[in-house]
Amino acid sequence: MRKHNTALTRFGRKVKGSYQSYGLGVKLAAVVILGLCFVFIWSVFSPSSYSVAYQRDTFDDIREPISSANRKKVTPLVPSTKKEQPHNKKLKHRSSSGEKKKRVDRSSLPSKSGGWHKNDKSGVDRKRKGEDLKLPEKVDEVKEQELEGSETDELDQEAAEKVEDEDEKAKDNGKKNKNLGPLFDPKAHYTWNLCSTRSKHNYIPCIDFESASGKLQNYRHHERSCPKAPQMCLVPLPPGGYETPVSWPESKSKIHYKNVAHPKLEVYVKKESWVVESGDYLIFPTNQSIPKGGIQHYLDFIEEMVPDIEWGKNIRVVLDIGCEDSSFGASLLEKDVLTLTLGLKDDLVDLAQVALERGFPAVVTPFGTRRLPFPSGVFDAIHCNDCHASWHSNGGKHLIEMNRILRPGGYFILSSTHSSIEVEEGMSTLTASICWNILADKTDEISDIRIKLYQKPQANEIYQLRRKKVPPLCKANENPDASWYVPIKSCLHTIPESIEQRGTEWPEEWPKRLETYPEWMNNREKLIADSEHWKAIVDHSYLVGLGIEWSNIRNVMDMKAINGGFAAALAQQKVWVMNVIPVHAPNTLPVVFERGLIGVYHDWCEAFGTYPRSYDLLHADHLFSRLKNRCKHPIVIVVEMDRILRPGGWGIIRDKVEILDPLEKILRSLHWEIRMTFAKDKEGILCAQKTMWRP
Repeated sequence: MRKHNTALTRFGRKVKGSYQSYGLGVKLAAVVILGLCFVFIWSVFSPSSYSVAYQRDTFDDIREPISSANRKKVTPLVPSTKKEQPHNKKLKHRSSSGEKKKRVDRSSLPSKSGGWHKNDKSGVDRKRKGEDLKLPEKVDEVKEQELEGSETDELDQEAAEKVEDEDEKAKDNGKKNKNLGPLFDPKAHYTWNLCSTRSKHNYIPCIDFESASGKLQNYRHHERSCPKAPQMCLVPLPPGGYETPVSWPESKSKIHYKNVAHPKLEVYVKKESWVVESGDYLIFPTNQSIPKGGIQHYLDFIEEMVPDIEWGKNIRVVLDIGCEDSSFGASLLEKDVLTLTLGLKDDLVDLAQVALERGFPAVVTPFGTRRLPFPSGVFDAIHCNDCHASWHSNGGKHLIEMNRILRPGGYFILSSTHSSIEVEEGMSTLTASICWNILADKTDEISDIRIKLYQKPQANEIYQLRRKKVPPLCKANENPDASWYVPIKSCLHTIPESIEQRGTEWPEEWPKRLETYPEWMNNREKLIADSEHWKAIVDHSYLVGLGIEWSNIRNVMDMKAINGGFAAALAQQKVWVMNVIPVHAPNTLPVVFERGLIGVYHDWCEAFGTYPRSYDLLHADHLFSRLKNRCKHPIVIVVEMDRILRPGGWGIIRDKVEILDPLEKILRSLHWEIRMTFAKDKEGILCAQKTMWRP
């Protein structure tokens, strides 16, 4: 019995010892099991935004960055923790750009047929119209050369990107990095509506009031003022319909009345003799003009007053302030003088639209307190015939602006049928203060018009001889070419003196001027190469390979001109080209004017200063890719193109394939007919024609 109790005692001691040795392990195991249960329950019931694994998985699925238009509709994948946002944005940007690069590579591969009509739908449309899908071999070779680009274009791209980068750095200084998405949202679907504005079918955004209601005394802003909301509506056609414009040169003498119909114009036509309504047309008799005795006599009288003025030779580029019968520019055009008419905001009769319909260069802009969109010292002559400008008022700022854009030694021609003593005294004092030399002051007995011819000085010494230094000379660091939304300065910019500066020498006579490159132009060899590059493209591709009937083309715009190479290549055609230099691009507009061509500065994030249906052809060479980082709503550029292009007009767009693909869908939504597409090595060309369609 005692032995049995001893055995039980020993067994109990062993169990107790075993329990003491394994007790800690059991406790740890229980804690681990409870912890795992807690993690499982938390992972099931916690929000997905706290899941790190979920975030990283979604980065691989992002193919395109979220567009600003759809940003509110998409649930954000990034947690709202402030510390994690910059890191997540950086990962998101890298992922999207990598995926985007792969997508472009696939879409830009040439097809078996050589890359023409990479989209089958476009090819089907061409076949239905019975058009030939093949182009001459020379055209194909030039297309490849065109897509490769020139050295000048590469330099322009680098300079433009540098300017854009500097703009972005200035805007985002001290802020988070900007997440740049695609230019056009490839998944977006557009529905279009007609604009409901007071100007109706003649609506010019940024110049006309957009409100269609309310009793407003004026139709137009005193200064350029764009709508706050992006312009996403389409300007309607004239209420009486629209006819294909009369071809040049017949359009000089008659146009379709319904294309420019306007209530105030109807009243104006009944009072004037230089324009006559005849059935469906407006007729412009050649023997009728506002100056009595005819416009030719008027021009001859000016040459007699100042023999140094030789129209079409040393005088090539002229600015005509105000717009009436366009006879001044029309007659000078026959003398190889390119006259740009400046339609002012007070032109409620819309005579500038009549000028454009006839095929004459014109641009519409307010002329109040801001500079005109031109560089300094570029116009050979400026003409004002009863243009209703108060040159001597407000400190003479308007005349000081004329002094800025007039070439050193250039001519200011002021003519009027009547003027007051106050105006005469004011002009005399003002022109003396800015050192303009009055070359002639004479009244023509036939036309009864008094003409004064002034000349801008060609040296700075004369400014120092003034008793009163009013207006003063501008500071050396003030840019005379800055003009976009820049107020008019009450000072005189000094005249260039060094041969390396622009403006020291008068340009060569026309047409030698077109292909002459003065000393102040940098990289003259590259400018020559650029001109040859565009001449080859125009001669062997644009004129013969796109199906454009050039006899119907008169008004042309180069939406991103560089040095005017495209316009120079069209110099032998019966067209004129408006060369537009975007305000964020390198300042090459002086080069354009020096070659005897015309152009303006413009920001394509806003509407252009012209009437609807003004141009027959729009040319955009890598415009959209340069504006990717600038415009908040790039779609407004396409809407603006639809506004200023005439029904039946053409658009030639060269850009990256990743931009042309969604752009083609947008143009199809506007019912433009895609005539041709071509792609090679991520670069492409799209040629489209606008139709009569309106929603």
